[in-house]
Parts: sequence; C-alpha cells; structure tokens
Amino acid sequence: MERATVENVSGRQWLLLLALLAGNVALALGPWAVRLADTGPVSAAFWRLFLALPILMLLARANGQALGGIPRRTLMLVALGSTAFALDLASWHYGIGLTRLGNATLFGNAGSVVLLFWGFIVSRTLPKGMEWLAIVFALGGAAILMGESLEISTATLVGDLFCLAAGLSYAIYLLTLQDARKGIGAWSLLVWVSLFACPVLLVLALVLGEPVLPGAAGWGPLLALSVTSQIVGQGLLVFALRHFPPLIIGVALLTQPAVAALYGYGVFGEVLGVWDIIGMGLLGSALVVARSERPRSGPGMAVGRNP
Repeated sequence: MERATVENVSGRQWLLLLALLAGNVALALGPWAVRLADTGPVSAAFWRLFLALPILMLLARANGQALGGIPRRTLMLVALGSTAFALDLASWHYGIGLTRLGNATLFGNAGSVVLLFWGFIVSRTLPKGMEWLAIVFALGGAAILMGESLEISTATLVGDLFCLAAGLSYAIYLLTLQDARKGIGAWSLLVWVSLFACPVLLVLALVLGEPVLPGAAGWGPLLALSVTSQIVGQGLLVFALRHFPPLIIGVALLTQPAVAALYGYGVFGEVLGVWDIIGMGLLGSALVVARSERPRSGPGMAVGRNP
C-alpha cells in the first residue's frame, strides 16, 4: 500500500510537470499564429482574448468561481491592470512582426527581471548574491541580442524594444493586480481582465487603422492563437503553477524562447548565430534567477500572456 501511494504521488508530480511544460510550449506557439494572421497585430491581440471569453467563463463556473459580486475598488484595480495588459499585448504583438521570434519571447517575458528591480526600489535595499548575477545576465544578454538585431536591421532592433516595453507593461499589470488576485479566482480574474482589455485593444486597432476582420488567411490563425495562448497555455499553467517553486517555473519558462527560436528557424528562416545563442542564454538565465529570488506566487500569477 505504501509503495502504491509513493508511486501515485510520483505519477502526479510528473503529470503536473508535463502540464507546466506543455503550457509553456503552447504559449510559445502564439507568436507563430500572430505572424500568420492577416489582421493587424493589435487586432490579433483583441481576437486572442475575445474568442476565448466563452470558454473562460465556463471554466470559472465549473470551478465555482463567481463572476459577479466583486467590490468596486477591486474592479477598478482590475480595470487599471487590464489596460496595462492590453498595452503589453499590443506592444508585444507589434514587436513580434519586426524581430526574431526567440527575441520576442525572451523580451516579452522580461517582466520577471523588472519585478526584481521593483523589489529593490520598494524595499530600498541593494541587490545581493544571486540578484547581482541576474542583473548582470539580464543587461548583458539584452545588450548582445539588441546588438545582433541592429546588425540585421534597425527594424529588428525596434522590434526588440517593443517586446521589451511589453515586458515592462506586463510587470505593471502584475503589480496592479497583486491585491485583486487575493479575492478573485484565477479563471474569474482572467474573464474580467479580458472584458476590460478587449475594448482597449479594439480601440487601439481602429485608431492605428488596422484591419480587424481576417482576410485570405481566414479565422484559423486567430482561433489557433486564442486556443494555444489563452485557453490551453493559460489553462495548463493555472492547473500546474501552484505546485512548483519559482526556480522550477523559471526553468520551464525557458522552453518558450527555445521553441520559438526552433520554429523561427524552421518556418521563417530566422538564423541564430553564436552570439545570439549566448545572449539568449544570459537573458534566459537572468529570468530563472529572477524567478527564484521572488516570493512564491499563487495561481493568479498565471494570468496574462505568460506565467
């Protein structure tokens, strides 16, 4: 009996680890769908959230999470955070079309490093130990990747900067929702974030003059984006994240730029040189260290584009 119990626990841990990795791989496929969609990049972000809303509502109901009765102050915080999230998605999707997919994924996840810096500001302390290593790796990796992008063209450097701005917006989004997450279930919060972010994204797309409805490419890429990023990716992460320490989450997160770089090379012909790989390794290591140095987060941290 004891042996069977141990095997069951081990099997469950493997299932959770598989869910964590599969969620990151699903999220890594999102930029591919953005590239294939023939709407504008901001319009694609709108459809990513809007098409997933009915499924997210059903998941919230199935998990006993109320969609109503939320205090007004909490909803105001969610609205503010959702606006930052909309800007994050808009900036990231725009950058995806200008830079390499591996770069876009790494810089889009830079919120972990930004939150580490924010922790120093709030606590009025200096970094120590591994924190210094994360900062050095982050700055060094970012400098190498941007330098390599500039050698390709100024457009790819601009794409890097848009994706980096997305990472900053994502950190603002997480900080804004820090208190709101305590009183709202993860699925319910995803629903409300989508409800507030969708109008912002739609207005931005219209102001930018983007095509909102798909053309010759059809609805396939947009449905794939919504399913892989918002339903499968987020769903698996909400299921698995609470069971792992930040260091494991950070290491699993590195599957995203690796997968993006692989299909960027195979599908879009994006070639990575030695310095690109070194830069990705440094910045990826910084993300892992930043994750391990931050306090453990609950499932609400999975809300948004990435964990």
